[in-house]
Amino acid sequence: MSAMQTLNRYEGRRALVTGGGSGIGQATVLRMLAEGGTVVAADVSEDGLKDTVAKAGADAGRLTTVVVNIADEDSVRAGVATAVEALGGLDVLVNAAGILRSSHTHETTLDAFNQVIGINLTGTFLMIREAIPALLEGHGSAVVNFSSTSAMFAHPYMAAYAASKGGIQSMTHALASEYGKQGIRFTAVQPGSISSGMTDGSGASKQSVGPGLPEDADMSLFVKLAPALGQGFAGPETVASVVAMLASDDGRFITGTEVRVDGGTHF
Repeated sequence: MSAMQTLNRYEGRRALVTGGGSGIGQATVLRMLAEGGTVVAADVSEDGLKDTVAKAGADAGRLTTVVVNIADEDSVRAGVATAVEALGGLDVLVNAAGILRSSHTHETTLDAFNQVIGINLTGTFLMIREAIPALLEGHGSAVVNFSSTSAMFAHPYMAAYAASKGGIQSMTHALASEYGKQGIRFTAVQPGSISSGMTDGSGASKQSVGPGLPEDADMSLFVKLAPALGQGFAGPETVASVVAMLASDDGRFITGTEVRVDGGTHF
């Protein structure tokens, strides 16, 4: 913690973080505030946002919250406009909001599949689309998207989730190419073996729902999903520190790629 307190990479930087009411999104908000940033936390859960404000403590004066449903175009449009106005511009967008649903694929309804795609993939697209005009006017502009280890490695019972995260990863590469010369960097993180509201079902946000594995799930399929470091699952602040680096000036030469944060779960 002392090392983090010596950093001040976000002084003068303006950030919008979705999923800011719980888990990694909340940890990212608190990290950027601790480093001197001015932040808007967006989430579908008003209670979750209140919890973030409470945890911000003395830094809460630089924190604004806005309720946003990232799967709803009108909500995204209004939420981004509110954030940009509150911040006086935008330098950083972090797309941490998402849901995780698990089921046997042959039992997955189209509505359930589309819900995961709609929030995770389409929601990320909507946030980026609405934020780009402000980011083009920003300073050292950076977007950090949330992919997952499931985008590259087999995670059983999570086909919809994997598809959404694979789409985010591919979209990140395309956007980095499209907007690189215009000064916006796009990167993605691939969290794995992280304990958060999404993975344990305790998240305050309704857009951060636990995995809910089928009752007859074959747990032997998860043998390869244990961290190699022997330390168990890490906390959300572990990913938040990587996000903070990527979106700061320290990450100024990193774009169009993803960073895996999984404790060596996937070598």
